Amino acid sequence: MTTSRPFGRALCAMVTPFTPAGELDHPGARALARRLVDGGCDGLVLNGTSGESPTTTDAEKTALVETVCAEVGDRAHIVAGVGSADTRHTLALARAAERAGAHGLLVVAPYYSRPPQADIEAHFLRIADAARVPLMLYDIPARTGTRIEPATLVRLAAHPRVVAVKDCAYDLMGSSKVIARTSLAYYSGCEELNLPLYAVGGAGFVSTVANVAPGALRSVLDAYDSGARGRTDSVRLHQRVLPLAEAMMAAGLPGTVTAKALLGRLGLPGGPVREPLRPAGRETADGLLRLYGALVGVPTEATAEATAKTATETAAL
Repeated sequence: MTTSRPFGRALCAMVTPFTPAGELDHPGARALARRLVDGGCDGLVLNGTSGESPTTTDAEKTALVETVCAEVGDRAHIVAGVGSADTRHTLALARAAERAGAHGLLVVAPYYSRPPQADIEAHFLRIADAARVPLMLYDIPARTGTRIEPATLVRLAAHPRVVAVKDCAYDLMGSSKVIARTSLAYYSGCEELNLPLYAVGGAGFVSTVANVAPGALRSVLDAYDSGARGRTDSVRLHQRVLPLAEAMMAAGLPGTVTAKALLGRLGLPGGPVREPLRPAGRETADGLLRLYGALVGVPTEATAEATAKTATETAAL
């Protein structure tokens, strides 16, 4: 079945900028959101894993949604992460995000308690019944301990407010079957699968790497959509992104840590991570900067200087 794109194609799993003291950085969040949307993002996913949702308070989550919606909500889809291990808490977060202006909700499978499929389905239906905006379900069993099985997703797709999936299940066969049987919009949550999932009917991506390279990631989809000749280019562009994506997402550190390390080296808002996460070391940050420079085709020193200058000018607006 043809897949819709309810939140656009290119979404960034935005980090939550903090001040050096560890508080929510509202000017930084506004500046980063502007840069991401200007750089090609159709939407921003806030308060997800990359947004350090386990260590931000409910009030901070709501405040971040309000800040970003006020800044770019007229130009991009704002999806608020509201998942928790507690259905009542998830409902409360969903209501707060809606009041703050979110256009959609990202709802992860309940984690740690590992409920059976019938209970996972009931959890999502409770949120969908209460919501006034569409839901993107988040399937990431490596973190939650529980898969949202394809059969469960097919049933949930019958609900009018369950419209999308952020797919981190690493099961292209299962995802392809759900895409074929439903109108759910599948967004890749794993950069190495952005193009493969798109090619079998996916809607786009929700990417942590997009915090630093939104244009490079979007260019893959743009090339694919340009026609048969462009599909060869899409493979080449996809392969160009992989070294940075691997270093950020598959080299032993969480994507939040590597994204904030690279944002810092580029002079962009991000700030520190919150414990128990710890910042990346200088060697790691230097390596990320080199890979970023290779991806965008600019020497790393010039890249950092130019981006820092732009960030300073933008923040002053």
